[in-house]
Amino acid sequence: MNKGDVLLDTKWDSEVNVLNGNRPEQDWDLEIKPQDKLLDLHLKDVWEYRDLLILLVRRDFVSFYKQTILGPLWFFIQPLITTLMFTLIFGKMGGFSTDELPQPLFYMAGITAWNYFADCLTKTSGVFTGNAGLFGKVYFPRLIIPISIVVSNIIRFAVQLIMFFIIMGIYYYKGAHFHITWAIALFPLLVVLMALMGLGGGMIISSWTTKYRDLAFLFAFAVQLLMYATTVIYPLSSAPIKYRWLIRLNPMTPLIETFRYGFLGKGSFSWGSFGYATGVTILLVFFGTIIFNKVGKSFIDTV
Repeated sequence: MNKGDVLLDTKWDSEVNVLNGNRPEQDWDLEIKPQDKLLDLHLKDVWEYRDLLILLVRRDFVSFYKQTILGPLWFFIQPLITTLMFTLIFGKMGGFSTDELPQPLFYMAGITAWNYFADCLTKTSGVFTGNAGLFGKVYFPRLIIPISIVVSNIIRFAVQLIMFFIIMGIYYYKGAHFHITWAIALFPLLVVLMALMGLGGGMIISSWTTKYRDLAFLFAFAVQLLMYATTVIYPLSSAPIKYRWLIRLNPMTPLIETFRYGFLGKGSFSWGSFGYATGVTILLVFFGTIIFNKVGKSFIDTV
């Protein structure tokens, strides 16, 4: 038997096996199959696609400031203008209490923390509708998109935090009465909680808006109102007693109060309120991932 006969016999055996339903075993680098479990999010795939995560973060940064004259300077300009407006309207004209802190410093602290949470929440809420074309063309772990939004917003948060430190230094040089407390050690946990709270809430809203587009407009309005139910423009101690319980129900209230207490020594900190905010965050992330995973299986048919 020569070499040609061996190759022919091998080919014939392979064709017979295929006709009989006996396909040879093959090794695949990636296998795409339906998800059977709600929490089967392929977290290992998220780590393997970390290069894509970096590209998406860069895309968000570049696309947002593309063809702008000032570019990244808007990181400084937006919170600075907001702080000046709050100082004029709520501080000077409205006479709102600021816990004996300099008004610009008080408002900048609240704005810095709130902006990071609000950006994570609002941008994550449009994941499905804003990336439908991308989801329908190639496979990648869907969870990478909302995670990339949270990571890209950290850059903006870091820049605004630097400006907050600069304002702290200016007022410290002028002799303003504030001091750093032990609660500053909770700052890394605060950042994680704000990111996860925005991530979990945003994934829930994003899943709902695939079928009900009107929720996107209602949600944008609700986020603006939510800020006034948080201690961004006033301290918790100055809120009316009969409404104070309602403000405490807002899980962002303990986080902003802890932020001010850690950096400025003013605020209403308690372990009970902090634990409440942590518990709400865990629930939001838990149910957010479940809903996000479930909708991700068939949303491309409805968007």
